[in-house]
Parts: sequence; structure tokens; C-alpha cells
Amino acid sequence: MASVPRFTERSAEQGAERGAEPPGASGDGDDGGGDGVHPVDRLVPPGKLLAGGFQHVAASYAGVVAPPLVLGAYIGLSPAQITFLVGASLFTAGVATLLQTIGFWKVGARLPFVNGVSFAGVAPMLAVADAQPDRRDALPVIYGAVIVAGVLGFVLAPYFCRLVRFFPPVVSGTVITLIGISLLPVSFGWIQGGRADRPASLTNLGLAGATLAVVLVLRRLLKGFLQQIAILLGLVAGTLIAVPAGAVDFSPTEHARVVGFPTPFHFGAPHFAVSAIVSMCVLMLVCMTESTADMLALGEVVGRTADEKLIARGLRADTLGSAVSPLFNGFANSAFAQNIGLVALTRVRSRFVVAACGLMFVLLGLSPVFASLIAVVPRPVLGGAGIVLFGSVAASGVNVLRTAGLDQGDNLLVAATSLGVGLIPVVSHTFYDNAAIPATVRILLDSGVSAGCVVAVVLNVVFNHVRRRPD
Repeated sequence: MASVPRFTERSAEQGAERGAEPPGASGDGDDGGGDGVHPVDRLVPPGKLLAGGFQHVAASYAGVVAPPLVLGAYIGLSPAQITFLVGASLFTAGVATLLQTIGFWKVGARLPFVNGVSFAGVAPMLAVADAQPDRRDALPVIYGAVIVAGVLGFVLAPYFCRLVRFFPPVVSGTVITLIGISLLPVSFGWIQGGRADRPASLTNLGLAGATLAVVLVLRRLLKGFLQQIAILLGLVAGTLIAVPAGAVDFSPTEHARVVGFPTPFHFGAPHFAVSAIVSMCVLMLVCMTESTADMLALGEVVGRTADEKLIARGLRADTLGSAVSPLFNGFANSAFAQNIGLVALTRVRSRFVVAACGLMFVLLGLSPVFASLIAVVPRPVLGGAGIVLFGSVAASGVNVLRTAGLDQGDNLLVAATSLGVGLIPVVSHTFYDNAAIPATVRILLDSGVSAGCVVAVVLNVVFNHVRRRPD
């Protein structure tokens, strides 16, 4: 998650008294004048619109395509099926972004927000896959659960703002940390060629190490836009290195069409399993919490206060996009925090720039041949980049915990216990394989993110909200 400048309500009031604007609001590239139109609602020139939109695509592209790549490889889809899944995720991310930036009725925060496939959903979806007799049958179950969770989230949107107090930094930081830690083993499995029971070959280790080195070097030497797409450049470089090693399979591109539409329910009609629905509803609450925090942060950056009405509209866009995504073979969507950092960096606040990004995602999703290029990236190369990608998520969670006041009250106890419970399924996949544990409970426990989140919320309420009886 990108770090963004923050300021207190008092400093905002003082700035307003002096006629000053919030951080990131002055001297930007919005080409604004005294027309009375807020920079967020101003339509910038076509050249800046396209360039800015592409920059947001580059900053969020890896985040959008990573979850379908992780899930597709994990459940054993063919390269052609993974290509289809990637294209569907791009298409649905574009639709969700347009809902958020343009909006209609009471849907959409109408802020420069990029919405895409939530990283938080990967771990619970892998747990759902593990619960199926055949992992390849997991997608209809996942889609059914996402639809229900999306509808539930849409209904809860106007009320959720009042529940945010139950998700303070000690809870959100714990959950974000668990997300990153839960995904790191997936990266290691890629380096092992998808066979966790076998050691990684020297070729795979070399490709992963080379990709990781390229990403780190690029992040260290490049600046601005190129630095933001270092992971994408690292994947390209790693794939080129893998070509002479014979580790690249170009078969996904052979029969890919230039233009194609993500056929509704391509992998089968949605199946509604109670256990999976419970897991995805917990995920939806986590996503809504993250999106709320992101809207508050972005509101500060662009100089438009994110009040309860705005947050409710933004959450409706998130959850409606999630509920509709399975129709086109997509997954749960949430706000991408890295794009907030990009807005703060470029100081271009127009929501239409991000709407252009959403339109580009839609067009990319309608081009299977483009999506097929992503599917040819060798797993060890993905694994090398994944160490940085997933590790940065865990580090972001640690950074949030750093601000949670672990030295105050029982916050340290809440975080420690929640992390411990959440790590159980990460280090032992068979820990809860007991016939006495109901399947509904088991799928919740087998997702470290979901289990850790529930424990963190409950312990936070018990230790920080329930008053102790006087002696």
C-alpha cells in the first residue's frame, strides 16, 4: 500500500482560514483556472488524459493480473484458460473503475480511484479451492460466494461507516500483514515449478533470482513513472532471460484472438456454498475497511473531504463491481492504494484521468491476444517478482501496525494472538483436517486472513471497547 501525505483536521481548518489548499492540491497539472470547477471534476486536455490514464494502468496493471495468475496456476488451469481469466479480470477492473470515477445515482465516490481485483481475496479463494474434491471445480463456488458477498456489501454500505471504529490500525494492520505472509508461499511454489514437494531446480532459482535482482535494481536506479512499473519491467526482463533457457511456453498466444468478449459464466454457473460465502463475506468486510481508509486518504490528497455520504457511494461502487464481476468471470474488487500515491506524486486530481484508465482496462480485457502475453511469463519469473510484490504487502501491514500504538493497552496482545492464529494454516495445511470440525468452520479457519481478521476484531472489541468492571 502506498504511503500518502496526511494532515489533521485542525491543520485543514487552519489552511482553510488562510485560503490554502490541502497537501498535493496546489501547483498541479490540472490546468485549472478560476472557473469554479473543482480539479477533481475538471476534464483535462486529451493528451494529458491519455498519458495520465496509461500511467495509472501501468501502476496498477501488475496488481490486477496477479490474483488471476495466482489462482489460475494454483487450481491447474491451462495456459489458455489462465489467459481468459486474466482478460476477464482486466475487463471487470475497468468496469469497476468506471463505476467508481463516473458513477450513477448514489454509486461511485467520483474520486480518481482505480478499482481492481483485491489481493486480499487470493488467500480465501485458495482456501475455497483446497476444500473442493477437484481444485478445477473451485471457480463456480468462488463466483457464487463473491456475488453474495458483493450484494451484502452493497446493502451494508450506508451503515458500514459507523462500524469503522471496530477496524482500527491494530486490526487492519494485522489483516494486511497476514495477506502478504499468506501469499509468499505461493511465490515460493512458483519458483519450485508448481511442485511444493520438490526442491527448486537451479534453472528456476536462477530465473527467480535474476528477476528479483532486476526489480530491485530498477527500483533503486529509476525514478518517477519508470520506478513505479519496475515490477512490470522485471517480469519482461525475466521472461526474456528465460527464452534462451527454454523456460518460456508460447502456446497460449498461438490461438488467441485479437478481439474477444469474456463469455458470461465461462467456467460454469455459480454455485452457492455456505462455507465459501462466509469466507467471502469476511473478505468483503476487510475490503470495505481498506477502501474506506483509502477514500479518507485520497480525499485529503485531492482536497475533497470524504464524508459519510461520499464513503457510502464509494463502497456501493466497490461492492456493486464485485457483485457483477463474476458474471464476466472476475473477482472481488477494491480500491488500489498505489494509485493514491500516484495522484499525490503527479498532483493531477481529475477523476476523468482515472476513468480513462478504466476504459483502457476494458479495452485490454477485450483483447485476448494481449492477455495471452501475460500467460507466457514463466512461473519462476513470477515467483521472483512475487517476493517483492507479496513481501511489500506484508511490510505495509507492519507499517500500519507501527502506528497502532502496540505499547498502549492490550494492542500488542491483540496483534500477537491474531497473527498467531492467522499463521496456522500458512505453516500447516493439515492443521484443521479433523472430521469433527464442520466444513463451514474449517474453510474459515483454513484462510489465515479470514481467521486472523475475525480474531483481531473480536479481541479488539473485548480488550478495547468492553469496559472492565471495577474491582
